[in-house]
Amino acid sequence: MINEDLFNSFLETALREDIGDGDHSSLSCIPASSRGNARLLIKDKGILAGIDIATRIFRRIDPGLKLELFLKDGDRIKNGDIAFAVYGSVLSILKSERLVLNVMQRMSGIATKTSQYVQELGGLKTRVLDTRKTTPGMRILDKEAVRIGGGINHRMGLYDMIMLKDNHIDFAGGIEKAINKTNLYLEKEGKDLHIEIEARSLDDVREILRVGKIHRIMLDNFSLSHTRQAVEIIAGRYKTESSGNITLKNLRDYAKCGVDFISVGALTHQIRSLDLSLKAIQ
Repeated sequence: MINEDLFNSFLETALREDIGDGDHSSLSCIPASSRGNARLLIKDKGILAGIDIATRIFRRIDPGLKLELFLKDGDRIKNGDIAFAVYGSVLSILKSERLVLNVMQRMSGIATKTSQYVQELGGLKTRVLDTRKTTPGMRILDKEAVRIGGGINHRMGLYDMIMLKDNHIDFAGGIEKAINKTNLYLEKEGKDLHIEIEARSLDDVREILRVGKIHRIMLDNFSLSHTRQAVEIIAGRYKTESSGNITLKNLRDYAKCGVDFISVGALTHQIRSLDLSLKAIQ
């Protein structure tokens, strides 16, 4: 579910950045009364994402614009497909064009890559997670694209889940102190947040199990052999997540170790946008 406050903030910033005091290219040569049609052409293969966001953008710029949708978020697409047609003020269509394309091209690229990872895990229990490695200001869109592609959203930010990583542990004085301080903080603040903690070795895993009071253990940069051992040691007492240096090539091997989740930063920070185009209908 899109966070409306974050989305509205993103949209206001994006429109201010792009339009400024007016679309003078269009205003200079297109009469204000001009009406027209345009359609979104697919020029690439992958997973479509951003239809709902595009609809919101068009409505924000001009509630009088009418959309006819031919495809929906999550549909598989190929070169030559038409996603939608938009009808109404030509000035409004032109004002919306670049923002709609920027959003949909990026989101479709993320959804396509996520789908590749999800398919690689077919038949296994392991699920693909995204991370906070997103474009500042666009995290809600990046994570929505991951969801459309079949992945699972990890925490949205620093506020909706506790993740005790290496620096937290070191600054806090070790695993036990980090966990105990965190639980005391949550009790004091009256917050009900899940706690995930990073393990950097099998000894860390054993120490975390001794202390307890967490919900998930992240196995960071573990080899396949150590991942299998860690899963055996944890024995289902906590959810497990593999992270670090995991690619499409070795993804399934890590999943076969029995982890519940694999987090992949590349879903959102190493993408190729899909080629889409908004063209006038003559």
